[in-house]
Amino acid sequence: MQSNSSNSITVSVIMITYGHEKYIRQAVEGVLMQQCSFKVELIIANDSSPDKTNVIIEDVIKNNPKAGWINFINRDKNIGGQSNFKDALERCQGKYIAHCEGDDYWTDPYKLQKQVDFLENNPEYVLSFHTVKILKPNGELVKDFITKVPENYETLEMLARLGNYIHTPSIIYKNIITELPFEMMISPIGDYFLYMLLAEHGKLKYFEEEMAVYRFGVGIHSTQDQIKMAKSNFKLFTLLLSYFKDPKINSILLDRQLNALDSFEHLVRNEYREAFISHNMFFKILKSLQAPKKFWKKVKRKIVKKIAC
Repeated sequence: MQSNSSNSITVSVIMITYGHEKYIRQAVEGVLMQQCSFKVELIIANDSSPDKTNVIIEDVIKNNPKAGWINFINRDKNIGGQSNFKDALERCQGKYIAHCEGDDYWTDPYKLQKQVDFLENNPEYVLSFHTVKILKPNGELVKDFITKVPENYETLEMLARLGNYIHTPSIIYKNIITELPFEMMISPIGDYFLYMLLAEHGKLKYFEEEMAVYRFGVGIHSTQDQIKMAKSNFKLFTLLLSYFKDPKINSILLDRQLNALDSFEHLVRNEYREAFISHNMFFKILKSLQAPKKFWKKVKRKIVKKIAC
């Protein structure tokens, strides 16, 4: 990763993609439509998609007049999301880095200009993010119902306390992370970990402007999905506790880790309660069939006892 003020590239845009055949063109063109007074590079890292994602990217490169912005990495083998991101990040030459994954897209052609102007004029800030629209699976475009940005959102402490209120396609940040820690590389949730790393170095700035669209493709979460998420959260906070050394931040993270554990236990109990009950009844019945005389004597004693009462 480089942060050289003499570098001619001001913003490096990372676009991680896998299986985004239906969406990748809109994502790439949303970056290429940016109107800027500075130089931009777009690093597209296709993690060996099984569909025609690479064909569509190559078509854009062939036909878009701003294709010179693009550095296309088309992997022969799938290396996984975190490794794909790490490799793309290490290629970034810009003073600032922005993200737009292959299934999201930008809608404001002046998005980068606005965010860079702010960061250039306010050196105490390390990251800028903004409001997004949410695109539902049925094609409905709605206001953000996933996140709520708190009043005092700017600090590491608040980010640790309240969790992730930042959408990935909205961010731009200073290229200051020299090495991704081991804990982040094995974290099931990488974006929040990255924001926590950055918040160690400065404040966060929120723009109440809708300049991108986040594609919400999961639909209604099943209990199994919730169990998986609770497990991921527990692992995330465990890894954050391993990385951070600030007692105040770790105290907050510990509380959130324990809450994630409680949530996981509650969900598992609810999901498998009926199975546990059925399992227990099955073995009681099986045991009675193995010793029928003893079983019926026990039933007879209970009936006689009730009649006597």
